[in-house]
Amino acid sequence: MKTLTRLSLLTTICAGFFVAHAQVGVGVEIGAPPVCPYGYYEVPPYNCAPDGYYGPEWFSGGIFIGAGPWFHGPEHFYGHVDHHYDYRKGYHGSFPARGSAPAASRAEFHGQAMHDPHGHEAPHGHH
Repeated sequence: MKTLTRLSLLTTICAGFFVAHAQVGVGVEIGAPPVCPYGYYEVPPYNCAPDGYYGPEWFSGGIFIGAGPWFHGPEHFYGHVDHHYDYRKGYHGSFPARGSAPAASRAEFHGQAMHDPHGHEAPHGHH
């Protein structure tokens, strides 16, 4: 009787192991970058950044070259940003809507920091 009990317990444990050993897959799809007149913040939820957040090196021919997971520019790119327009640093002004056109004349840029496309500050002394 003890042998039968042990055998049934071993069978239950083995069956539980095989059932619990199921494969789990997780997929993440980023999709296309948002269409924003002055670019988008480099961190989720990738809201449209206001005019003046990014410096001129973030644009090529008037088109935003990217930030966040969609960036396909130079490997060690750093560009100027103006923290006054960063919602994470207290900005409470207006944001452009996705798909809206830029204003006829753009504001003069007054950035004081450099970021890589993923929002990391440039190393000290990087210009």
